[in-house]
Amino acid sequence: MTAVATPIPARGVLRRLRPVSHVGMDLGTANTIITVRGEGVVLDEPTVAALDKSGAITSVGLEAKRMLGRTPDHLRALRPMKDGVIADFLVAEQLIRRFLLVALSRGLFRVRPTVLIAVPSCITEVERRAVRDAAESAGVTRLLMVAEPLAAAIGAGLPVDAPTGSMVVDLGGGTTDVAIIALSGIVCDTSIRVGGDELDTAIVHSMRRQQNLLIGESTAEAMKIRLGSVLAHEGERTMLVKGRDLVSGLPRTTTVEAAAIRDAIREPLESVVNAVRRALEQVPPELGSDLIEHGITLTGGGALLRGLDQLLHLETGLPVHVAAEPLRVVAHGVERILEDLERYESILVA
Repeated sequence: MTAVATPIPARGVLRRLRPVSHVGMDLGTANTIITVRGEGVVLDEPTVAALDKSGAITSVGLEAKRMLGRTPDHLRALRPMKDGVIADFLVAEQLIRRFLLVALSRGLFRVRPTVLIAVPSCITEVERRAVRDAAESAGVTRLLMVAEPLAAAIGAGLPVDAPTGSMVVDLGGGTTDVAIIALSGIVCDTSIRVGGDELDTAIVHSMRRQQNLLIGESTAEAMKIRLGSVLAHEGERTMLVKGRDLVSGLPRTTTVEAAAIRDAIREPLESVVNAVRRALEQVPPELGSDLIEHGITLTGGGALLRGLDQLLHLETGLPVHVAAEPLRVVAHGVERILEDLERYESILVA
């Protein structure tokens, strides 16, 4: 699912009256959210950049996202993050710098802040180094990282530092992280490179195969948001979808039902369910009893998919809860960590 973007303010607009020293960033595949200690979310934009022929960024965020699939030869719009990690280093570096400059805009006064970035739990050392190098190139002097499931659990208000098991399923744009957490650490986890983007791709392939209609990722995302569901429910809607007919080569409009979207996304959702099962198979008995009582907390944009909580309940037998503000729960967790760095020092990676 996609967050409603917070427009980037015009350059030179002062958003704060004091220097900023601690910044949190949820650098997601679909959206980037930046928080400032004591002030909450100051930026929420799609992780998209538009570049000219020279490779210089012309626009970022929502403005650039509107260009996806519509650019002329002298422009290109792309997403530098794939599967939760940096896929295009040079573009990601410029994007991080641009977002940080907007969030930290102080007129003539700027400080180099300590930045805490949430990263997938499955990130490799090479991918971690790419995040670090991009942030340092953007002017960050001290960089900390935290696993997204831990940040999500803290943002959802779970007792991560207690001797009680808490389970988080964070379904983002590029990855799904499943973690059982206790005593400020991840006891067991599973992470797969399947997320909202995979659902969009499945819809594109289904429309091509079933309807002989070629659609773009933005259209597929709109179909997922409007029609996407895991289980059949009353009041299901239909949607007019426009694309290019693969037989005639001409533009065509067709009507798509919710059942067609449900069939299209079944396979990637089975991967998510299997990841949850694998994580539960590793749970120690004592923590297993905690999960029976407290259940699973769903976070990330995928938590907004209709019926996903019911599906996981049917498959696991555990109670499933959707976190408040699932799209921003990781960012809220990062902000809480910044407010008490000493308390959460053991879960951070410098």
